[in-house]
Amino acid sequence: MSRSRLVPGAEVVAVPGRGLAVRTPEGEFFSVRTGEADEDALLSLLTGTATGPMDDELARVLRAFEETGYLAQEPPDPEWPTARRDIRLLGDPVLTAPLAEQLTALGARPRTTPAVTASGTTPALTASGSTSAATASGSTPMTVDDLLDGDPAAVVWCLDGPVPDGLWDAADSLPQHGVAWLRCHREGWQVYVEPVAAAPGDVTSAHVRSRRLAATPAHRELAAYWSGPRTSGTPVRLAAPAATLLTALLADDLARWATGAPGRTGLPARRRLRCVDLRTLTVTEHPVLPVPDVAPMPKRDT
Repeated sequence: MSRSRLVPGAEVVAVPGRGLAVRTPEGEFFSVRTGEADEDALLSLLTGTATGPMDDELARVLRAFEETGYLAQEPPDPEWPTARRDIRLLGDPVLTAPLAEQLTALGARPRTTPAVTASGTTPALTASGSTSAATASGSTPMTVDDLLDGDPAAVVWCLDGPVPDGLWDAADSLPQHGVAWLRCHREGWQVYVEPVAAAPGDVTSAHVRSRRLAATPAHRELAAYWSGPRTSGTPVRLAAPAATLLTALLADDLARWATGAPGRTGLPARRRLRCVDLRTLTVTEHPVLPVPDVAPMPKRDT
């Protein structure tokens, strides 16, 4: 048991005149009734530095830590699997650049390639195989085949602005091709980090748009905002701290998808829409579910 230690987020503090207390990962405090156990020896056990034998009293207290979930063997950080290391990044460099750095540090191989940004200066996407008109800039639209070029394990698209109509339609089909799909975009002072879509039936960007429209009485206004044009004041600047926070959220979601690491708190990553307020860097979570296909109308006998 000398290698045992506290779970991440749990701490033991010596309270003057009151003995030991546990600060839980949730931030609560509980007193530790050590009885006849030696407190210094207990702390040595918890930190993994004990070298001597453990008596019955120490074993009793240690079992209490284990039974209440505050004692665990620290698992090694899972390595990023080779088959999921190739990550394609598209969008605005203010987000893709720090995201690439974070993913590289975690063991992935990010590859940044040109794509449309919020300003619409480079090619847009259409559904797979479509021949719709080019964007206003005259660029040739991309298809899902373009997204799959290079055989990426996941595609991440980051926009420093609202999502133009139809931009992510082709990307929404990526999970059907075995490719994970993650995205974020900014609307004024709010940035939306959408859930990871890793398999058919997961939440797509179209599902998120439908759910957001259904959840607000201002659905006409929101739809018009997405479609544009929009008259804006001084542009919102995505500062470095905000970009770091946003890309950390994306990188963590990708790492958990790649390694299969479970989420410790909150909603499941594949059913969670997060909104980041850039004025305060406050993150709020909202549950989001796929939108089921609408059944066809029955045919009437004529």
